[in-house]
Amino acid sequence: MTETDMQTDMPEHPHLKRSMQTRHLVMISLGGAIGTGLFLNSGDVIHQTGAIGSILAYLLGAFIVYLLMLCLGELAVHFPESGSFSAYATRFIGPGTGYVVAWLYWLTWTATLGTEFTAAGILMQHWFPHASVWLWSAAFIVLVLVVNIYSARAFAESEFVLSLIKVLAIILFLIVGGAAVVGLISYHVPAAISSPPGIQLWTHEGWFPTGLMPVFWTMLAVNFAYSGTELVGVAAGETIDPNRTIPRAINATVLRLLIFFVGSIGIIAALLPRDQLNLSESPFVTILAHLGIPYTAGLMNLVIIAAQLSTANSGLYAASRMMWTLSDQGMLPRVFGRLTKNGTPYVAISMSMVGGLAALLSSIYAAETVYKYLLAISSLTMVFVWMAIAVCQYLFRRQYVRAGGRVEDLTYRTPLYPWVPIVAFILCLLTGLGALFDPSQRDGVFGCLAFIACCYGAYFWQERVKARKTVA
Repeated sequence: MTETDMQTDMPEHPHLKRSMQTRHLVMISLGGAIGTGLFLNSGDVIHQTGAIGSILAYLLGAFIVYLLMLCLGELAVHFPESGSFSAYATRFIGPGTGYVVAWLYWLTWTATLGTEFTAAGILMQHWFPHASVWLWSAAFIVLVLVVNIYSARAFAESEFVLSLIKVLAIILFLIVGGAAVVGLISYHVPAAISSPPGIQLWTHEGWFPTGLMPVFWTMLAVNFAYSGTELVGVAAGETIDPNRTIPRAINATVLRLLIFFVGSIGIIAALLPRDQLNLSESPFVTILAHLGIPYTAGLMNLVIIAAQLSTANSGLYAASRMMWTLSDQGMLPRVFGRLTKNGTPYVAISMSMVGGLAALLSSIYAAETVYKYLLAISSLTMVFVWMAIAVCQYLFRRQYVRAGGRVEDLTYRTPLYPWVPIVAFILCLLTGLGALFDPSQRDGVFGCLAFIACCYGAYFWQERVKARKTVA
């Protein structure tokens, strides 16, 4: 069996238009990853683990993501499908698992929508301290919904611009923050900070001030920060020349994320003590305020809000494509597959915004409570999806070789097979198990397991109903 033969076995979807280029894929992937997980939650990770612990956690997270992107690259190049994870799982694991993966990824991003809109509303209180968080969340929900429904090209271009803004802001932060760390720029040290800023701040409480275990407990939050890189696979079905654009996008994305995340964490940890970090304000904004440069703190706050809208934009795109895939496979009513004249699944997009509406709960509960709960859900479900990607690549390669295919004929090959998918799966599994030791995340683990069981139950119930109708 040749590579071309295997590709032709995958269903075609002519109504989704191929209009995205390499620059769109890179920015969509960066846009999905660079958001609340870096700009807001990074401070909480440092607070829980210390400087060295947080750097190790983000390095480990980058390693996991790199392994998964290597697996995804082989699958996405040879099977460029919208709703790719579900299609791969259906083909190589089983239709029941494909159904569950689609719903898990949908839940991942719908929950992420809630975290991004909630966080954006929290940060808007920097200028409007008396305005309710949910009011700003509602305004942002409408904006992102309109962009996604209009067209895939409008989504891609808006995501490109929003991602470019935050990438440039991070580069500027790395330059200015790095200069402050080495003393080239004056840095105002608040009275509450007893230790001088600099690399020495990393270890002034010891290497692991809270112990080594919190490093592993926070891996879910770290994985949440990196989630979005896999959007390369979701967008493959609407990409021009996927054989060329997908490998380029994968390589560019992983390298940039490593620099941006680890570099930013190192600078934050060198300029702000662990006990000064929390979820009430972005550490990026705090540091720029201490630098004393006029308007930079407010400007960075605006950039971070744009970053959160960017992540929400990508998240709604990903969630809606998963729902569209389920409809296309006959696992949801056909109404969810309806398209606008521009080729966007408007019903799936509208229904996928349900997670964003969770941000409106901040009018009832504390905004930080809503944020943490949604964070736990989206982090855990993403880990399960990543595990499925690793399993799919392992099974694809084995099936391809057994069918007589030559590895040399594959356009894009995952290196060091089978170790890359095996190691990626084990690390993701350990990340999920590590959450059981954190009381604040334990309920989320059991909740996600219950959701998975319900999804499998729903699938087999649907199949049983279909079988009865066929017999009748």
